[in-house]
Amino acid sequence: MDIHIMRFIDAVDDCKRHQNSSTEFPGERRTTTGRFSGHCGRLVHVESDGSIRDFSYPLIGLTGITRSRFGLRPDNAGENVTWFNGSNATQHYLAGTSLVVTEHETEHGRIQQYDLTLDDQHITHFDSENESVEIVVNMEMSPEGRSTRVGQLHHEDAVEIHHSEEVDYIASDPGFETLRGIPFGGFEATSKNTATSRSRSGSERHSSEAQLSGDFIGVVPSTGEATLVTLLTTRTAASRATALKTVREAARGHDQTSLTKAAEREVEPVVDHELPHTTAIAADFRVLSLLSGDTGLRIAGPDFDPYYAHSGGYGYSWFRDDAEISRFLFDVDQQLELGLDQWHSRSVAVYEQTQLEDGTWPHRVWPFDATLAPGWANARLESGSDVSYQADQTGSVAAFLATSGGDSDTLRQALDGLDVSLAEDGRPVTCQNAWENMSGRFTHTVATFLEAYSTLAATTGGDMKTRAMERAKSTYSALDDLWVDERGVYALREYGDHHDRAGVLDARADSATFALASAHRSYAQVGELSDCRVDRLVSHITTVIETLTRETSAVRGLIRFEEDDWRKRDQEHEKIWTVATVWGAYGAAELAVLLNERGGDGRATQIASTAHELLSLVLPDGPLCLDNGFLPEQMFDDGTPDSATPLGWSHALRLATITLMNERDLFDLELTAELEGNSGQV
Repeated sequence: MDIHIMRFIDAVDDCKRHQNSSTEFPGERRTTTGRFSGHCGRLVHVESDGSIRDFSYPLIGLTGITRSRFGLRPDNAGENVTWFNGSNATQHYLAGTSLVVTEHETEHGRIQQYDLTLDDQHITHFDSENESVEIVVNMEMSPEGRSTRVGQLHHEDAVEIHHSEEVDYIASDPGFETLRGIPFGGFEATSKNTATSRSRSGSERHSSEAQLSGDFIGVVPSTGEATLVTLLTTRTAASRATALKTVREAARGHDQTSLTKAAEREVEPVVDHELPHTTAIAADFRVLSLLSGDTGLRIAGPDFDPYYAHSGGYGYSWFRDDAEISRFLFDVDQQLELGLDQWHSRSVAVYEQTQLEDGTWPHRVWPFDATLAPGWANARLESGSDVSYQADQTGSVAAFLATSGGDSDTLRQALDGLDVSLAEDGRPVTCQNAWENMSGRFTHTVATFLEAYSTLAATTGGDMKTRAMERAKSTYSALDDLWVDERGVYALREYGDHHDRAGVLDARADSATFALASAHRSYAQVGELSDCRVDRLVSHITTVIETLTRETSAVRGLIRFEEDDWRKRDQEHEKIWTVATVWGAYGAAELAVLLNERGGDGRATQIASTAHELLSLVLPDGPLCLDNGFLPEQMFDDGTPDSATPLGWSHALRLATITLMNERDLFDLELTAELEGNSGQV
């Protein structure tokens, strides 16, 4: 019970606050407001009230800050602290960087707060127009995820919070006027029906008890400026003397000017300002950098549900999501020449490292070291049925590696891994779907196999090319088995042999099947598309978009699939998903390009117009894009964002859609000119 105890208490407290909410799930730590700072490593959330919190564990293997709050008090005013609460604050990113600027209007004057994460350090700098106020910090650090069985050491201008291996430090310039630990408050408050304060002020207790926690309060003397630096490290990586020197020098060495320069050095890549929607493009690159670890692997999104109360967790790397993002980035780089070679090479290396002996990839891994993470779809490691395996993940990785020039042995093994899951009829066997909530023989899985086989056939030689081409042709032909003529769409799935409706088509519309457009473009490079197939593809994409479109007075977009009941709370209908919406835009754009590549088609203009319209919904100022520039995974009908925010897959899809439409001049269409005003800016 001692492990994670305070984090659990915070979760219980959140349950008390939100158990009757119609749009918020109790026990979660939401990131739908505020902004993140980070760059391919440590990830820190800066809430709209200026409080900071680490979401770093999946990316660097260290926990760090689990809660905090800042405030101010007049010089020597005792316990008379004015805590920042966000009600009189504004927040923005500085000029396309990940430097977060929060401006607090208080009764004691304006306070400007600057937050930037640099490697394993996070710097918070305050500038006050009133030099007679002191900055008060209340923070809890949880080395190795623990909030008990930890201790703190006070080093005058620095605090050290330690358990066993992980050690967290915070230093201040100009030091601390007051510094004390806060003891564990007991279980009595937790057992009450009413919620308690999120952060305690810290009553005086016996010093030994107070220093046996990760919770402390400090007062920074009044000078008009203050800098706080937190450093996450391990005993192996740095000695106490080295760590203290590092964190102290960082506190003394940073102010608003130095932070601005450091943030500007982090910016990559540099995007041509003549491109359309450059604000959205910059935000997409920022998000993908935020969610990346040193290995190059990315988390799906910040882990807002650490106790799996309402999901299976998001702070992991799925090979489906990650490989799709990698492929989008590779395509964008090919078109815009952004110099992302290091990004691509890291992805190739880590995919080759994590490939299993049978050529497939596991369910999900930890981004910080690429080791196996908790999951439920690891049949290939358990010698189990493919029902507990997501074959599309291997398809996505194989397609990226073939595109980006992966090692030939890895590609050959990947081809073997695809073949193992291919039934005699040319379609993948029963497995789990991309949404991880059902099993069967899915159209989306067929699309990923068609993409992978076609790309392998286009990029390899010899017997591998011949074999991949044969598989691509058989998969292309077998897709006809999933056509639902009365609806004019490809089915979501054929029920698998484990189901009592085995062999029957599930005719629901599914946004994952937008992958068919890209798959057929790839196949067209090595095989011949029939006119009938193209007609069916047009019917499918347009019908699925029309079927899945949902609009309320507050929001408009696409739902994930018909009868989707996940995370609905009290809502009667399916929720809108950003990834479904922007996937629809990308699928429509791919289809318009395909039609134009076939020598021109009158339908291409209207389909491109649909792509532009859907894209406008996820652009800045669109109903699915938040004021902070982030795309949340889902939206309630009243416009309340929900689930992982920002979601990397949505941002990568938006980036790919904008780039593809620009490259193929799909923005220069008479039918879509009226939509240009919806591009928006942050």
